[in-house]
Amino acid sequence: MAIVRFDPFGEFAAARGPWIPAVDIYETDAHDVIIKAELPDMTREDIEVTVENDRLTLRGERKLPEGVKDEQFRRVERTYGAFTRSFTLPATVDASKVSAEYKHGVLTVKLPFREEAKPRTINVEVAA
Repeated sequence: MAIVRFDPFGEFAAARGPWIPAVDIYETDAHDVIIKAELPDMTREDIEVTVENDRLTLRGERKLPEGVKDEQFRRVERTYGAFTRSFTLPATVDASKVSAEYKHGVLTVKLPFREEAKPRTINVEVAA
């Protein structure tokens, strides 16, 4: 029988790996696609949003708190470091009108539809 060392905190250990921020993607009634990414403890300068070749890329880096040394940590469950997320833009999106806002740790990217892709109502005339 093998002897196994008991680790009382082992069940609380978090899996470590690359950081991939969570996103929500939805369409509004105004026919815009919205991407919301959770980017806590970051500044606007830490985040880069690019649109190139029908591809939206979110890039950035969450840094360890300043003034805290590695040996001072008792537990680290949050992931730090660089990240990249890319999304293919649908043909209905007008890439020249993409906008982004960062507020309360959430990056909101607005992708408006092209005018020709928005639904429109056509009046039907009745012939006499």
